[in-house]
Amino acid sequence: MGALKTDPLISIIMPAYNSEKYILDSINSIIEQTYESWELIIVDDCSKDSTLSIINKYSEKYNQIHVYVNSNNEGVSASRNKGISNANGDWIAFLDSDDLWEKTKLQKQVKYAIDNEQDFIFTGASYINESGHPYDGIFEVPEIITYELLKLQNVISCSSVLIKKEYFNEIKMERDDIHEDYAVWLKILKKGTKAFGINEPLLIYRISSSSKSGNKIKTIKMTYKVFRFIGINPVGSLYYMVRHVLGALKKYKKILRQAHL
Repeated sequence: MGALKTDPLISIIMPAYNSEKYILDSINSIIEQTYESWELIIVDDCSKDSTLSIINKYSEKYNQIHVYVNSNNEGVSASRNKGISNANGDWIAFLDSDDLWEKTKLQKQVKYAIDNEQDFIFTGASYINESGHPYDGIFEVPEIITYELLKLQNVISCSSVLIKKEYFNEIKMERDDIHEDYAVWLKILKKGTKAFGINEPLLIYRISSSSKSGNKIKTIKMTYKVFRFIGINPVGSLYYMVRHVLGALKKYKKILRQAHL
């Protein structure tokens, strides 16, 4: 890939809570990026394990890594908001502390953003389990997503997003009892913005039984609450929840064929 026209600073937001098991791999996948103009902002949410010790050692070694510590356990939404508020870049990327990126993830997204003059880009994903074993299937994404399409299925993985910081001037992440990132994408697209997908598995998403998505009944309820939260009436919220569940079943049927076990 040729040199980019410019190298905008990307602020990568990583909330962390009791993440000692995976966070080193996540940080290393950032350090190994072919795109070099980035800063990593890690917000530790009062971890009780060795997470803070690990990330402090990395911040001492790499001046691109900045660590903030919540005085109280505030949750993932508040932690992401704090990271965004301390970001120096005009672009924001998110990476959860158990997910990974392919080495060319940021470079391909920045090139796409510049070549196509777009400011909300996401990617496809591959999947691993808690032990790091890969699944056969990958998650393919469409080229363009609108508000109406996103209501039917959330195809925007938070850890795959690259987006202009200015979108968060008015819209914040809220409510950890819902899929807070999905609610934000819906709010942004509801204003008429479109999101653009790079159909490559540049995100490596770790499926964990302890995550929000690990409990299927819980995640269905949380999806319904998202639609209510953004102002859709109960009947409409139920309709979109059902459509969302059907789409998710189709998605995971394809993905969750585990390999190399």
